[in-house]
Amino acid sequence: MDIAADRLTLSLPSHPRYLCVLQGFFGSLLTGLSFSSSEGMQVTLAVHEACANIMEHSYQGDTAQRIDLTVLITPEELAVEIRDYGSKPDLAAIQPRALHDVRPGGLGTHFMRSIMDTVTYDVSPDTGTLLRMTKRRRESCTSP
Repeated sequence: MDIAADRLTLSLPSHPRYLCVLQGFFGSLLTGLSFSSSEGMQVTLAVHEACANIMEHSYQGDTAQRIDLTVLITPEELAVEIRDYGSKPDLAAIQPRALHDVRPGGLGTHFMRSIMDTVTYDVSPDTGTLLRMTKRRRESCTSP
């Protein structure tokens, strides 16, 4: 990013009971950044799904790990970087299941890709993955 960004960080234990922290963290933040209530709930859902996927797939249910989130705020966008230190995913296998296949689970990546403007995975770190998702801010926003 060329423009200076405000940076917020959050580190969560990899236990599902801490996913509720995301609602509080993102709820007020996004409203203050001029995202609508609906947009705020959607972005929170995308982040929640990403963290739940890390807990299930990267950490395979190990609740003694951590997930690090970095939120970068510029006048143009909100970027959420989610870092895990577990098993690297097979990037070709990260695909949502068909929407007509009605059953629990498997839609997290669908939600992430449909809600956020960009979703990228960086598996270059020695351990784990860095997931980066961005959401454009409304044009009326001129300051972080």
